[in-house]
Amino acid sequence: MLRPNVHFPLKNDIPFIPVEGVSIAIAPDDASLPPELQTWTVWLINDKAEPLTNVLIVSEGYGEHQGQMVATSKLRYHFEELEPGIAVKVEPIDPGLFHLTNQYWVSYYQGAQIFDKKFVFVPGTLEAANLTPIAALDGRAGVLHS
Repeated sequence: MLRPNVHFPLKNDIPFIPVEGVSIAIAPDDASLPPELQTWTVWLINDKAEPLTNVLIVSEGYGEHQGQMVATSKLRYHFEELEPGIAVKVEPIDPGLFHLTNQYWVSYYQGAQIFDKKFVFVPGTLEAANLTPIAALDGRAGVLHS
């Protein structure tokens, strides 16, 4: 039985504040190697002045390959706390997956407020022509999604 004066929060009651200062970068580990020998890493970057807590990341790849829909396994990562100005390795990524859409759904707390954002790298994004220096990775070239 519902009580008439009880208010249940609705989606409209939740403040959705845009994510700023948190990025995902994907970069080759050693750009001096030929492309067929390069390994790549996904990084989570906290450019905020405050720490992020209870950080959850869900990564997945999906798309079409040779006329059929394919999807990678969903992988989940947890970081208890990410200090300000830090870049942390999330996972290695096989360049054989660059023809897929690669998505990273990041959720975290900053104080008592929860934030979440999907960072989506569409096919064709992760190519040498799109690499730029990333300050948070000590100038290493990569693809940054903010």
